[in-house]
Amino acid sequence: MIRLSLIFPIIYLTLLGFQSQGQSSCQVMKQAISGTYTGDCKKGLAHGYGTAVGLDRYEGQFKNGLPEGKGIYKWSTGEVYTGQWKAGKRNGIGTYIQPDKGSDSITDGQWVNDQYAGPYHPKPLVKSKEGVDRYTFQKTGSPINRVMINLYQNGARNSGISNFFISSSSGYESALGESIGYEGITFPVTIKVMYSTPNKLNTTTVYVKFEFEIFEPGDWEVDIHN
Repeated sequence: MIRLSLIFPIIYLTLLGFQSQGQSSCQVMKQAISGTYTGDCKKGLAHGYGTAVGLDRYEGQFKNGLPEGKGIYKWSTGEVYTGQWKAGKRNGIGTYIQPDKGSDSITDGQWVNDQYAGPYHPKPLVKSKEGVDRYTFQKTGSPINRVMINLYQNGARNSGISNFFISSSSGYESALGESIGYEGITFPVTIKVMYSTPNKLNTTTVYVKFEFEIFEPGDWEVDIHN
């Protein structure tokens, strides 16, 4: 008679054997980390979350055998990249740390096709709005650090504005035609605009408040529609 206390360990060890076999047959397609792999698998390839160790080491998300998504890559020479990947290359937002004679050299920003593409700047952030139908932010090709604001209603310049107020965290107030804003800005910058205007049917007065923050340096145009 076979004792149950012996059956369960045998089943457990058998399952471990199958799992181990499945992991060993799960391929990593990036040669520098293709030694051993532990993690999720799909159709014989690393897919999901896992750890791959070869000459270098990677822990994070995989797709079709290659790092894709978020992960940490450690080179055998000591460098470390933490961030986003696509098709086995650094793509997206990440931080690269390189040991340099006892101190670390840190490169933080955007990566495209395994190459550093410059600092990362979030999109403009609307902190509060009231009485605004829609708005747009557009960066021009000018090298000036400036933000100019255009006020519209019914597809044309809004000429019914009163009690206008504008403030900025940096720069000096400037006007360009019918646009008003700030030049000499230090980014990131926070700008607040407040005014009163008749509604589209001219039947009542609308109080407008629009506060936003822009992070990326450059020449910006902000359109506000009531």
